[in-house]
Amino acid sequence: MSDVTPDPDSAEYKALAEHWFGKGATIGEAQHRALCRALTRRPLSQDTNQAFARRLSFGDRIADRVASFGGSWTFILICLGVLVVWVGVNVLLLTRPFDPYPFVFLNLVLSMVAALQAPIIMMSQNRQGAKDRLVAAHDYEVNLKAEIEIMALHDKLDRMRVDGLHAQLAAQQAILAELKNELAALRAPR
Repeated sequence: MSDVTPDPDSAEYKALAEHWFGKGATIGEAQHRALCRALTRRPLSQDTNQAFARRLSFGDRIADRVASFGGSWTFILICLGVLVVWVGVNVLLLTRPFDPYPFVFLNLVLSMVAALQAPIIMMSQNRQGAKDRLVAAHDYEVNLKAEIEIMALHDKLDRMRVDGLHAQLAAQQAILAELKNELAALRAPR
């Protein structure tokens, strides 16, 4: 296992890039990383969740938690409970309600919650989209490396088969030559 990154200008690198990608030295960054990892026999896999989590700011993590809570049954049940209590208190219990029917103040509060919650959820969705793109790019590289490894195995098996056939042919030619010598010896006058 080598820790040295192959030189993209080397003849071996260009030949393998041409052989496996049909592009020579004009391969993309993902193909370059996959080819280098395949040539050096190093793994390409990594935990993309950890890699993505390291890039999140404090605000990003808070927004993700708010979006996670805002999309949960707990949030829905709490909101339902607050609405029932709000309406019950203002309709049934208070003789002079602070928010009489049609509950204008309640509508204002709900609008403010929605106005704050929507951009937070959108930020979280944007980050999830970025994370999905990161995972897809990483999956592409891993699949590309696996494809390179499979093609290398096919090449190795083909070489082994050709070498085996050459060895078998050489052995058969040696046996044939030996048989010819014996036949010539048998035909020779005594």
